[in-house]
Amino acid sequence: MACEESENFATMETPMETEIRKLVEAALGELGEAAPDFSVEAPRDLSHGDYASNAALVAANQSGENPKALAERLAAKLRDVKHSVFNKIEVAGPGFLNFFLSPEVFAAELGKILAAKDDYGRPPAGGLAGRKIMVEYTDPNPFKEFHLGHLMSNTIGETLSRLMEWRGAEVKRACYQGDVGMHVAKAVYGMRLEEANFPPETASFREKAKFLGRAYVAGATVPEFGVDNYQNGLAGLNKVIYDRSNPAVNKMYDWGRQVSLAYFETIYRKLGTRFDFYFFESEAGPFGKKLVTEWLGKGVFEESDGAIIFRGEHTRVFINAAGLPTYEAKELGLVKLKFEKYPYDQSIVITGNEVDAYFRVLLTAMAKIFPDLAARTRHLSHGMLRLATGKMSSRTGEVITAESLITEVTRAARGNEAVAIGAIKFAILKQAPGRDIVFDLAKSLALTGDSGPYLQYAYARAKSVLAKVDHPSLNKEGKGEVRDAGPVEKLLIHFPGVAARAGREFAPQLLVTYLIALAGAFNHYYAENQIIGSGESEAYRLALTAAVAQVLANGLRLLGIPTPEKM
Repeated sequence: MACEESENFATMETPMETEIRKLVEAALGELGEAAPDFSVEAPRDLSHGDYASNAALVAANQSGENPKALAERLAAKLRDVKHSVFNKIEVAGPGFLNFFLSPEVFAAELGKILAAKDDYGRPPAGGLAGRKIMVEYTDPNPFKEFHLGHLMSNTIGETLSRLMEWRGAEVKRACYQGDVGMHVAKAVYGMRLEEANFPPETASFREKAKFLGRAYVAGATVPEFGVDNYQNGLAGLNKVIYDRSNPAVNKMYDWGRQVSLAYFETIYRKLGTRFDFYFFESEAGPFGKKLVTEWLGKGVFEESDGAIIFRGEHTRVFINAAGLPTYEAKELGLVKLKFEKYPYDQSIVITGNEVDAYFRVLLTAMAKIFPDLAARTRHLSHGMLRLATGKMSSRTGEVITAESLITEVTRAARGNEAVAIGAIKFAILKQAPGRDIVFDLAKSLALTGDSGPYLQYAYARAKSVLAKVDHPSLNKEGKGEVRDAGPVEKLLIHFPGVAARAGREFAPQLLVTYLIALAGAFNHYYAENQIIGSGESEAYRLALTAAVAQVLANGLRLLGIPTPEKM
């Protein structure tokens, strides 16, 4: 099914991890031990070493030898081997090996970072190379507000897309939008009620979008109508919108749809997203209805009270009693439309977690009709982005839109939109996608750590140092001062592994945590060490600063966070 299943263990490793693996395998062979499938990875606490391995534990489990005794023999053998990789090897716990790399390794890594530049950390051939992945995210509905949930989906979806591209996949970004349905009927009805306040054609897309938001609220909350009559009236209007049988309604609908889509594009540009494909419920609906009808009575769908339903974990209506396809039927049609547009190896759909149960039923139905496509589909959900006042509802008119949040944070960031976007995206990405987030404006803009601006400031600080020197004078090999590596060097070397793992596990928070640690280590280094004018140490310290700037830039780019060079 998923791309991850096609990867073998070797393609998941960084070049350094592969080199350590080969040395360990050779040493095990010299000791007469079989080379098992062991791990080589960065320990959580880098004071315990730069890399750690369970090789002795796994080998001892096969041979029946005491793990710690085998670890001691393996460490001794590795110390005897002529190489320039390890400075020290320790045996820890029941038989783990902790490896401390030599100063030469860290110095050489600086040269690799400066030579590779924007490509530093990109995995070698393998991984997701050659894989075709479609990622669907954001999915705002025309005629409604672009709200905080869309902002969350966009941030997570864009970052995961970049992380998969980084690992070699061809990624196509898709946005699926509900341009038909009862919410559209409510908005069009509200446009009739608000016709006197219709914005002029010279108004901005933002002003026109605000009008649509007010129209939706007006159409969704009209107390003078009885609920039954009102809903029946909306149902009729909804059908008219579907079959385009009323020219006046068509004109209003077409105007609102065009305004919404154009307005959404202004937000995508701010967020750094460009979609390859746009799909709409108006095209997925008819195809989905056709599929459901074709599979009626074949053990998939059945009739119930004039509707067509699917009985799964929960019973879901796919075609309602009025003969219109529901969200479920539209999604069923969408999966086929996606594959026809782009024959993917994997389709990833990112939504809020409030539809988790619905998606499980949908995937069950999909597996009966399109088993191959269902096997290629993965649903990832995220939590809610909340402010101090909690979740807002567009139905009540109290909605806090994505743009209003960006505007408020930009104002607090003294007009710097790049800093505001960085603050918001960081707040969303710093924890696992499935969790709810409470956005704190003051903390999100703090320059003292654990914020997007803190990362941006560390990058700008490094760039300001480099701007004071002639770049050609930098020692590209990182030579000039070979010494025991400090926290900055020890963190730099792990960027490739962290970036790969963040993409492999769909966990951008791992990269966020790493970048915060790197920025903190560099800020401490900057405070404690003179860089320019430090004599023989200057070339090395400039190379180290340039490497930090490059890795921060690469990491922030993967997160979709802007990298201003001045703050």
